[in-house]
Amino acid sequence: MKIYNTMARDKEELVTLEDGVVRIYACGPTVYNYIHIGNARPLCVFDVLRRYLEWRGFDVRFVQNFTDIDDKIIRRANEEGTDYKTISERYIEEFKIDAKGLGVREATVHPRATQEIDEIIDIIRTLEEKGYAYRADNGDVYFRTRRDSGYGKLSHQPIDDLESGARIGIGEEKEDALDFALWKAAKPGEPFWPSPWSDGRPGWHIECSAMARRYLGPSIDIHCGGQDLIFPHHENEVAQSECCNEAPFARYWMHNGYINVDNKKMSKSLGNFFTVRDVAEKFGYEPIRFFLISSSYRSPINYNDESIEQATAALERLYNCRSGLEFALKNAPAGEADAAVTAFCDKRREQFITAMDDDLNTADGIAALFELAKDCNRMVAAGQPTAGSCETALGLFNELADVLGLLYAREDKGDDGEIEALIEARTKARAEKNWAESDRIRDELKAMGIVVEDTPQGAKWHRA
Repeated sequence: MKIYNTMARDKEELVTLEDGVVRIYACGPTVYNYIHIGNARPLCVFDVLRRYLEWRGFDVRFVQNFTDIDDKIIRRANEEGTDYKTISERYIEEFKIDAKGLGVREATVHPRATQEIDEIIDIIRTLEEKGYAYRADNGDVYFRTRRDSGYGKLSHQPIDDLESGARIGIGEEKEDALDFALWKAAKPGEPFWPSPWSDGRPGWHIECSAMARRYLGPSIDIHCGGQDLIFPHHENEVAQSECCNEAPFARYWMHNGYINVDNKKMSKSLGNFFTVRDVAEKFGYEPIRFFLISSSYRSPINYNDESIEQATAALERLYNCRSGLEFALKNAPAGEADAAVTAFCDKRREQFITAMDDDLNTADGIAALFELAKDCNRMVAAGQPTAGSCETALGLFNELADVLGLLYAREDKGDDGEIEALIEARTKARAEKNWAESDRIRDELKAMGIVVEDTPQGAKWHRA
């Protein structure tokens, strides 16, 4: 498999630190609000990465953090007259609801910044001992950016360019405008933890370095997140981690592109800011996931209602294919898989692998699944396939869909028993040439949103 490495600005062969094991760290949400569709893109994309690597036989250790202490969380707590724990716990639970709705698997570990204070302090202390960190008079601790000769290598920005945009904010006591906070002394009324420097809390960047090291080791295979995190967040992670641990931090850096809304940057001020929850209430979660993985993860994508409606229609075609295969299998005569069926399944499997091995090309991976769906539909339409043929085709179809994290939203059959009973009653009426009763049942099913199709294998149905 080749991955586009932001550090190298090129596709590189995936070679892991340990054979058969992939260590991945993905930046998680700051939990002060519901996640928006921009947050959802890396969630879904890198969930597919994990699923694909597991499908290929790797032991994937996937860590995704929760930033549960931050200026935004404190501000939200003050606005509501509560504490940071109440806010962070609330939105961690809301995140879990949305992530489950999007079909995203739970991480191997979901660490929280506030639970990793000891590890954070240990890294800062080591950086201070090595001369990379210093305590300001107000109790803040900063990283000496210029001391790190490699600073800027991830974002590919010369130090002079970075210097031109650097500023010292109000209340900051930096030696240099380029320096960034490792520890922040608490202001009156803010939550804090004791440290050798002051009662305070960790800076944003240091928490990820601490959690990656604790749960995955000083060096990891893949670090991933949104393109907006390359600088300064990930650049700062590289600097503090490598200066502390004296080892390369991550072998590969994967960053997904931005989401625009109606060809404009998403922002609250423009009124085009959408949470996942808002969109899911209108369209459901699965179409959001399909939309987010339907393009190359590195490319920007444009969100609008039409794009989600198209995703809904595409999913319906896949669901119809699956139901057709299940129906055919239910009525199939015994027998081994036909050679032609085995051949097209092998072809589509290789097509899928070729796509996904090329920097997680989910667009072409989805195309392979739709080509397989066409093959399966032709197989069913051609006559009565054997049980072996149906099992082979259905098995691969479900396999590939599962790697992409699709076709998970209709596991609960709900009222299928009632529908099956009506289908059986209609079949009986047709056998008795009671066309009026047959038509009445068809109309009843139509009113329920059920479309009936008469085939050589019998009546099959799907939801409109």
